[in-house]
Amino acid sequence: GGISPNQQIKLGPNYQVPFAKAIKAATGMPTMTVGLITDPKQAEAILENQEADLIALARAFLYKPRWAWEAAAALGGQVSASPQYWRCLPREAQSVFVEAKMGQR
Repeated sequence: GGISPNQQIKLGPNYQVPFAKAIKAATGMPTMTVGLITDPKQAEAILENQEADLIALARAFLYKPRWAWEAAAALGGQVSASPQYWRCLPREAQSVFVEAKMGQR
């Protein structure tokens, strides 16, 4: 979408979420949404409000390849990661990795 000049889609945060919500309501099928979703709390709100079942991120991951780790830290979640990554987190986010043991090398 968005490649024809005849389309008048206004860009902004969550701009494609209403389409996913409408398809989900009309069909009952799970939907995925995109559209300038960049903040973890923004993505979580879409899921909590049942506007979509999955979130697809593009620009957010291009800009921040570790977006999922930041989301886990912001939302109080945890992720699994290889031991090589355990020492890379800032102090305030040390609890993000489930199996990390500090002091290991």
